[in-house]
Amino acid sequence: MTTPASSASAEASVRPVADTVSHAEATPEKEQPYAALGLKPDEYQQIKSILGRRPTSGELAMYSVMWSEHCSYKSSKIYLRTFGEKVSEQMKERLMVGMGQNAGVVDIGEGWAVTFKVESHNHPSYIEPFQGAATGVGGIVRDIISMGARPVAVMDQLRFGAIDDPDTARVVHGVVSGISFYGNCLGLPNIGGETVFDSVYQGNPLVNALAVGVLRHEDLKLANASGAGNQVVLFGARTGGDGIGGASILASDTFSEGGPTKRPAVQVGDPFAEKVLIECCLELYKGELVEAIQDLGAAGISCATSELAANGGSGMRVDLEKVLLRDPSLTPEEILMSESQERMMAIVAPEKLDAFLAVTKKWDVETSVLGEVTGDGRLQIFWHGEQIVDVDPSTVAVDGPVYERPVAYPTWIDALRDDSASALPRSTDPETLRAQFTQLVASPNLADTDWITNQYDRYVMGNTALSFPDDAGMVRVDENSGLGFAIATDCNGRFCQLDPYQGAKLALAEAYRNVAVTGAVPTAVTDCLNFGSPENPEVMWQFSQAVDGLADGCLELGVPVTGGNVSFYNQTGDVPIFPTPVVGVLGIIDDVARRIPSGWQDEGENIYLLGVTATELSGSAWAGTVHGHLGGRPPAVDLDAEKRLAELLHAASLQSLVSSAHDLSSGGLAQALTEATMRFGVGARVWLTEIMERDGVDAATALFSESTGRVIVSVPREDDVKFRGLCEGRGYPVLRIGVTDAPVDGEPALEVQDLFTLPLAELRDLSKATLPAAFGPTVAEPAGTRGTA
Repeated sequence: MTTPASSASAEASVRPVADTVSHAEATPEKEQPYAALGLKPDEYQQIKSILGRRPTSGELAMYSVMWSEHCSYKSSKIYLRTFGEKVSEQMKERLMVGMGQNAGVVDIGEGWAVTFKVESHNHPSYIEPFQGAATGVGGIVRDIISMGARPVAVMDQLRFGAIDDPDTARVVHGVVSGISFYGNCLGLPNIGGETVFDSVYQGNPLVNALAVGVLRHEDLKLANASGAGNQVVLFGARTGGDGIGGASILASDTFSEGGPTKRPAVQVGDPFAEKVLIECCLELYKGELVEAIQDLGAAGISCATSELAANGGSGMRVDLEKVLLRDPSLTPEEILMSESQERMMAIVAPEKLDAFLAVTKKWDVETSVLGEVTGDGRLQIFWHGEQIVDVDPSTVAVDGPVYERPVAYPTWIDALRDDSASALPRSTDPETLRAQFTQLVASPNLADTDWITNQYDRYVMGNTALSFPDDAGMVRVDENSGLGFAIATDCNGRFCQLDPYQGAKLALAEAYRNVAVTGAVPTAVTDCLNFGSPENPEVMWQFSQAVDGLADGCLELGVPVTGGNVSFYNQTGDVPIFPTPVVGVLGIIDDVARRIPSGWQDEGENIYLLGVTATELSGSAWAGTVHGHLGGRPPAVDLDAEKRLAELLHAASLQSLVSSAHDLSSGGLAQALTEATMRFGVGARVWLTEIMERDGVDAATALFSESTGRVIVSVPREDDVKFRGLCEGRGYPVLRIGVTDAPVDGEPALEVQDLFTLPLAELRDLSKATLPAAFGPTVAEPAGTRGTA
């Protein structure tokens, strides 16, 4: 028979030996594996200076993950401050929570708020595509929960290597399956995103995930631990060995040429546990049982404890052995670093603890009370009564290293810019133009993405107003009033490679325009800034230029950056990816019944082109697809014109003057016409002569230029005079370029007068064949429609 004393003795004998604070003080000469944890020698010395001694192993683990590039933004902080400096009063009007919390929050009216954010999960998604992408969705959804909101939608921004590279299929299948598995199991609609194929992402794909949540103003929660005596409660999934070192070792380093490694650092997700966690959190909020809350994502318990304590200006005492474990062999350091998914940390008033525990028990969510908030300003962590951490939490979570990395103008960029696409041959031959048109339609980055999007449920929850393939996703927030939001994300890495300042502005302008064409009013921004190694001075130049471009653009448009993510070290060996600052724009619509789709539905309507076409083909899809060319300067962007265009579209939607609207971006007018006809299967007859005459361009330029500030709309004939008057009154360039048309020989078609006619069946076949040819058959119907009437 085992006595309690002998059982405790046996447990102690197998318990990992802790490196205590007193032991650290007594053994200053002990060598520590700081380099293996991603710390530089000078950073290790800085930690010793802060503590006045060597760190314990637990403290070293905490500093290593929290001072990582992924968590501390040590190379980007000095630039990100620009977002807070370039702010107007207009930008503050609807901003309830900005940068610094888990996600930004925007007032959308009627007592409702929306919280949204985009983050990267790039490196894990190359090593273990399914789990890397799945846990990227799970992590960003928990950021939304932690603001007091109910998650209502997700989106994804994906960049893969060349479509015909043997390894691309491995990554694509895993990533798309991971996203669809996690999002569909959570019951969240996937309402939009991007997919790009380019060899520059071959060894470093980008998987950015965005989530949106809604909440009443009074339900807002922040990650600030204050109030001495309040309890520190960990709840959700048990802590395991997955994800250890994910932030410091995996996300904050480059890949070698050798391919996938570091697999143990990838987290493992359980969407069913997260679904329960969502409902549990919402009931806790409804009962006002939480003082503050933080999700456990990158850096796990290290992050949650230090950020909660630092943000609240308080201290915290935690007994680490109270953490519920999946793996009892974990050391204290591993428990602190583990990035196991589906976990939350709450600060709970003592008098509410029993009610809190009753709710978690009801939802069968495992819960442990780890300690309490103190008033001494110290984060103290104990392991079976022995102190293993004693730090000022601000030194861990806030006051990490700040680097002013060397910045160098790229040696290669002038030659790249001098190689303009204007020198490429532009044919006037109708057959050649037809061939180039169809080549673009079937190209990987313009082809139909049903192979991906049909795996996502886009209608679950019943509030999706717009989704794939419209220009933006839209969700109804209030069933009575119809209040809703629209959201779009965009970035053209080719433009950013040519000019990262202009490229970032172009990404902002496109996302802004994509929201505007739905009838919503663009209101706020989130971003995910994906770049190569910050230790490369040319990459830091690209980064600084992109941040300046985005900050200047937001100031011009009057939309604030509410938060986001920086992802560095996206390169293989010495070769960085193209600068890829993904920009998400959220807009408000007072009634989703007024939404505008991206394609025409009725015959006999007039098609108008808003905006002016210039000879801007550098960096375009035409230059890349037809000529294999990248060089020159990207299109100019006039944000004042973009703002006037958005206001015009909003006015047109209020008066119900347009029945469809579609922005012109990648692929130019040619691609916009293709997508508008394919959207509902209604053909069109268009002419280019007036564009060519007014703007002084040739037919190829009229079709393929990617000039900004342009939209095509269809207008019912009875509203034609009013619509023209609206455009003229606002001084925005407008041309009638065609009509939605009846079938040609019984079959709907897109006719470009005097050049060529393309049956819609041919366009659809070309567009829909590309991804299945590379990855296998397409699921016949979107996930949310199978089995419905």
